[in-house]
Amino acid sequence: MTKSLDESLSYFKDKISDCIKSKKSISVTTHIDCDGLTSGSIITKALIRAGANCTVRTSKEFSKNVVESFKTDSRDFHIVTDLGGGFASELDSTLGDNWIVLDHHQIPDKEMDNQNVINAWKYGMDGGVEICAGGMAYLASMSLDEKNSDLSAIAIVSALGDRQDQGERKSFTGKNFEIANTAKEQGLVDIDLDLLLVGRETRPLPDALAFTSQPFIEGLTWNRDACLSLLNSSGIKLKDGGRWRVPAELNEEEKRQVIESISKFTAGKNATEIMSELIGYTYTFPREDNRSFLRDGREFSTMLNSCGRINRSGVGMAICMGDRNKILREGETILTDYRKMIREYMSILSNERWRISESETCIMVNGEDIVPETMTGTISSLIAGSPKNSGKIVILRTKGEENTIKFSSRKSFGCNSDINLSEIMRTGAEKFDGIGGGHNAAAGAKITKDKLDEFLNYLEVNVVNVSSPTSSK
Repeated sequence: MTKSLDESLSYFKDKISDCIKSKKSISVTTHIDCDGLTSGSIITKALIRAGANCTVRTSKEFSKNVVESFKTDSRDFHIVTDLGGGFASELDSTLGDNWIVLDHHQIPDKEMDNQNVINAWKYGMDGGVEICAGGMAYLASMSLDEKNSDLSAIAIVSALGDRQDQGERKSFTGKNFEIANTAKEQGLVDIDLDLLLVGRETRPLPDALAFTSQPFIEGLTWNRDACLSLLNSSGIKLKDGGRWRVPAELNEEEKRQVIESISKFTAGKNATEIMSELIGYTYTFPREDNRSFLRDGREFSTMLNSCGRINRSGVGMAICMGDRNKILREGETILTDYRKMIREYMSILSNERWRISESETCIMVNGEDIVPETMTGTISSLIAGSPKNSGKIVILRTKGEENTIKFSSRKSFGCNSDINLSEIMRTGAEKFDGIGGGHNAAAGAKITKDKLDEFLNYLEVNVVNVSSPTSSK
């Protein structure tokens, strides 16, 4: 029988206490994205505070090879965060009882009763929107010591990185809401309604508007000259002396002028959607320096994603653990490079139209030889974020290592399809000896290249040609 969340967290605490008392070493393995780096750093920080002997490493995916590597690992106990769903039986046979998975991805029914799997879905929480791996790691850290409540701030970054700000006006719901409130009560975060422009604390206003791709504003997104012209016509002051002002410095009246100008520019069928996406709750960390990319929660999460996606996970992990010296400048450089890469990939995909095929309900994108496998999720999310793709499912594929093909699927804004992408990707991948899974609205899969045509036929039948229950608005 499935334990309650409190029972599972108590079990986790007992396991860790036993490791510390008997001087067993602990290994933390986590994913490379924002939620992975934050959940890994939250649990690692809590373990260090408790006096545990632990190390942390990252992995871009969880597979039988990763489980096999645990056999020869010198560490005695393994904690896996933001990964590991569907691998409980392999972990049992390899490690016995010396492991715990802290996760939020949908899992097969057979794992529901495994006490070593501490997964949001087992306790009636929607791991797609109510809590992510960072939140689960935070709850586990709180079971060790309530003084770990200061780690709530990093848990906010993880939820933003996994786009769980799905409540009204980009607010949090469920456990995420509770965790954010804890951080707010402790003065760790300020939560306000504001313009959701990229680089709120760091980017000159024209750049901030130009690089805001969610929502994608046709004619403005990635067009700095058009943004500069629009902002000039709005009448707001763009510079303070010789320095460009950033969005966080705008007063309420100036924000109103910017909103008015964008509303006029976007007048048309997507205007309401665009404006609803552009105004929402912001999460500002007042203890970080003004004009730092760590001060705004969403920018912090983007920086962490960029570290993982271009194989610099260690930098992101160090920043989450509190390093604020030279490593911070490295993080800034990585973020700049990452954004440049995204622009290049999106530009190529939009110019090479043969790569994109559309049906009434689905957009299939061939990113082979363009998009690296570590960035499929980022690019598919951006494509799904474009208003012109509203209501559709986006499936992007690209080449992976060792003769594999990586797929990333996303439901766009306004998509009301009943298809559960996690189930589609997991079932389909297993059918063709691959691995897959994720969430209802965001999932991925990996198969060998020789199974590509069969997998595409499977998607054709189960996604592409499945009509929507009602036409999207």
